Amino acid sequence: MKSRNLVLSFLLGGALVFGGFALAQGPVVNIDSHRHPNLAEAQHHLQQAFGKIDEAQRENKDELGGHAQKAKDLIDAADRELKEAAEFADHRK
Repeated sequence: MKSRNLVLSFLLGGALVFGGFALAQGPVVNIDSHRHPNLAEAQHHLQQAFGKIDEAQRENKDELGGHAQKAKDLIDAADRELKEAAEFADHRK
């Protein structure tokens, strides 16, 4: 029983680590710029901002009190919202 719990713990831990890497990759430019030029441009700016925050974290050796990571999390959320806005507009046409 204990070994089963240990194996499950390792599997869950691995899933969390790999899930974290997947989330930490930053925004993806995936809005069609021909159909939604303003949303695509906004998404591009989010990608640039995410990159600048990465640079700031490296330069400050990740000593920004967790605020830079929170900003990156919010950028990811904004990126998802822009994609949903484009998809919503596509379905209404």
